[in-house]
Amino acid sequence: MTQGCTSCSSGLDNARLGQGDARQRRRRGFQAAFFTLFLLAPILDIFRLDLNLGHFILFGHNWTLGLDAFIAGQISPAQATLNIILRGFLPLLAIVLAFGWTAWKYGRLYCGWLCPHFSVVETINNLMRRASGKASLWDREPLADRRPDGRPVHRDRRYWALVVIAVLGFGFTWATVLLTYLLPPKEIYANLLSLSLTRNQMLFIGVGTVLFSIEFMFARHLFCRFACAVGVFQSFVWMANPKAMVVSFDRANAARCKGCYNACDDECPMRIKPRSIKRHMFNCTECGQCLSACETVQGARGQPSLLSWKFGQQALPESAPNKAARRRHEEGRGDA
Repeated sequence: MTQGCTSCSSGLDNARLGQGDARQRRRRGFQAAFFTLFLLAPILDIFRLDLNLGHFILFGHNWTLGLDAFIAGQISPAQATLNIILRGFLPLLAIVLAFGWTAWKYGRLYCGWLCPHFSVVETINNLMRRASGKASLWDREPLADRRPDGRPVHRDRRYWALVVIAVLGFGFTWATVLLTYLLPPKEIYANLLSLSLTRNQMLFIGVGTVLFSIEFMFARHLFCRFACAVGVFQSFVWMANPKAMVVSFDRANAARCKGCYNACDDECPMRIKPRSIKRHMFNCTECGQCLSACETVQGARGQPSLLSWKFGQQALPESAPNKAARRRHEEGRGDA
């Protein structure tokens, strides 16, 4: 009987340890797919703005407001207005509403699970941690020398070469790909391969590479927090909904954090504190790395994670304005 219980407990522990890994593998898959789409969308004419033609291209078709016919006197002002509404305003409104609804319910889910820029942030974080022990040049103290699963993180200054290569490589890639969203990709890549870029194309890629490289090296977290309009929009919408999905900390069992090296803090790509209340996690991207870290650490002890995603009424304690209100919400959550 005892042996059976031990086996059952071991199975539960393995399930807890594997849950976080499965979540992160799934997230990496989404990130890789969207990064590939980001690179190939202009090449395949899925979406781009062609400055030579003066309009967007969507799934291989010209996407215009239909004003050329109005200028040529072929349609009435009323028809031109209807074209603007149907081809411009309504599609844009649909995108904003869909994006806003997702942020209202789930926060910055796009950032943590799809955004190509965030993939670069995480990649450079990991390389910089191997080079210096820190995920950012602005971290005050080095991170722990091991991962949540116990794997050591060996610091090696030679990794700085990989950091620089990655920063410059991603900077060049970003500048080049963005240019293909504005000019025909075939022209840009042909000129690039034959070293015959025009002056303006060379300036765009050159200046873009420098600016993106500076941002990736020194300000990638600051950009995500304060400069990215898409990210900030999601954060404001998310903060307005106290019942939105949020990382919740089991404060009643906070003593179980003892002996841990703040693994959840170390693993957060945005350099925020996952055990904080919601208003202190304005920039949370819902990547779930803190959850995976806690599940791994606590699972190895045979305990459930102290961090978890909460929705609806169960999310309210994280949005409470003070400890008394938070306690009331937590008591209500326990009763429920």
